Amino acid sequence: MDTLTIRARASAGAAAWALVATVQAQPMSTAERFGQDIDAQIERHYASVERVYKDIHAHPELAFEEVSTARTLASELRTLGFEVTEGVGKTGVVGLLRNGAGPTILVRTELDALPMEEKTGLPYASKKRVSYEGKETFVAHSCGHDLHMASWVGTAKTLAGLKGRWQGTLMFVAQPAEEVLGGAKAMLEDGLFKRFGKADFAFALHSWPMAYGEIGFNVGAVTSSSDVFEARFHGRGAHGSAPDKSIDPVLMASRFVVDVQGVISREKDPFQFGVFSIGSIQGGTTGNIIPDNVLLRGTLRSYDPAVRAKMREGIQRTATATAAMSGAPEPDVKLVPSGDATINDTALVERAEASLKAAFGAKVKRLPPITASEDFAEYGAAGVPSMFFLVGVYDPKDVEAARQPQGKPLPGNHSPFFAPVPEPSIKTAVKAMSLAVLSTLQN
Repeated sequence: MDTLTIRARASAGAAAWALVATVQAQPMSTAERFGQDIDAQIERHYASVERVYKDIHAHPELAFEEVSTARTLASELRTLGFEVTEGVGKTGVVGLLRNGAGPTILVRTELDALPMEEKTGLPYASKKRVSYEGKETFVAHSCGHDLHMASWVGTAKTLAGLKGRWQGTLMFVAQPAEEVLGGAKAMLEDGLFKRFGKADFAFALHSWPMAYGEIGFNVGAVTSSSDVFEARFHGRGAHGSAPDKSIDPVLMASRFVVDVQGVISREKDPFQFGVFSIGSIQGGTTGNIIPDNVLLRGTLRSYDPAVRAKMREGIQRTATATAAMSGAPEPDVKLVPSGDATINDTALVERAEASLKAAFGAKVKRLPPITASEDFAEYGAAGVPSMFFLVGVYDPKDVEAARQPQGKPLPGNHSPFFAPVPEPSIKTAVKAMSLAVLSTLQN
C-alpha cells in the first residue's frame, strides 16, 4: 500500500467517524442495549435461515455463475423491505434498507463455491457436477460461503426486526467470485458506490476451523495480499539419451523451484510474513524426450507492501539468472496482483470489540492475521473503514481433541471434509455481525 492510499484511508476513516460521533457517549454497551432482542430475533428466524443454508449448500455455483444463489438472497431481502438490485458486477446483489439519518453500513457476503468434490457425507451434501475449464468437475461450498450467506440473511432479518431501535442505512452486498478474487472489483467497477452511495463502514465475516462460539480478529492486516505467478522457461528439446544436444528447461525449472526459496529465507526479514509456493509444473510428453519449454505456476502471499515488492523483484531476478546459467533465452515471467491485504480499521475494531466482548466474553480474541487472501480488501482500498472477522464452526470438544499430541487435525477451509456445525455457528455469526453493525448505527 502506498503513502497516498494510506492517507486516503485515514481521511475516509476520520470523516466516517465524525458522522457517528453522536454515538460515542452511549451509557450502555450495544450488547446491553440489544443483546436479548437480538437473541429473540435469531430464535424467531433461525428455522428459515437454516433452510436457506442447506439449500445453498446442496446447490452451489461457481464464480460469476451464481444466478440461482443470487436470486435466493435477493428474494430474502425483498421480503424484509430492502430495495434490491440484481446483476451488479455480473451476478452480485445490492440491498438497501433506509431507516432515517445516520451512517451507511455495508455488510458483505460471498456467493461462489469451489470446483471440487464434497466428501462430508452430510444429508444435504452437494452432488453437483458442471463443466469447468473444459472438464467435468464437482462443485462444493467447502470454504463456508454458504454459512456466510445464511448468516447474512439472518443478520438482515435481525436488523430489520429491530428497525425501531436504530437509524441509518444498511447496504447488504452479496458479492460474486471471491474465490477468484475478482468479484469485489467487478462490483466496484460496475458503480457500487456511485450508484448506491458510498458506505461509511464495511463488515464481513468468515468461517474458520475454531470452536463455534469463538470470534477472532485483529487490527491492521488480517489477510494476505496475493500475486499470481507464472513463468515459462525456454530451452531446446532433444532425445533423453543425448542431453548434451539440449538446453534442458526441466533442469532450469527444477533449479528455480529450489533456488527461489533463498529469496524468502535470506532476503526477506524473518519477522515479516511472506511465502512463495509453486503449485504446478507442466512440461514434456514422455520420459525419453527433453521438452522445449516448461511452465510453472504459483502464488505469492504477504502482508506488507515493502515485503511484497522485495519478493517480486527477487523472484524475477532468480528466474532470469536461472535461465542465464543454462545459456537459455530469458524466461517469460508474470507476477499479476490479484488482491491486496485486508486491513482492519483500528477505531472500527475497537468499537465493535467492546460490544462483542460484552456479549461473548473470553470467546472473543485478537488473533494473528491469516495467510489466505480475501478480496474484501477492495472495499477498504476504496476508502471505506472496514472490519473482517472470523467465526468458529466446530464442536469445542472436537477442537480440544484435535489440539492433543495425537489428535486428528480438523478439516480446514477448502478441504472436501469441511463440515461446520450449522446451528451454533450460524447463530453466533448472526449475533456477532448484528452487534458489530449496531455498534456503528445511531440509536
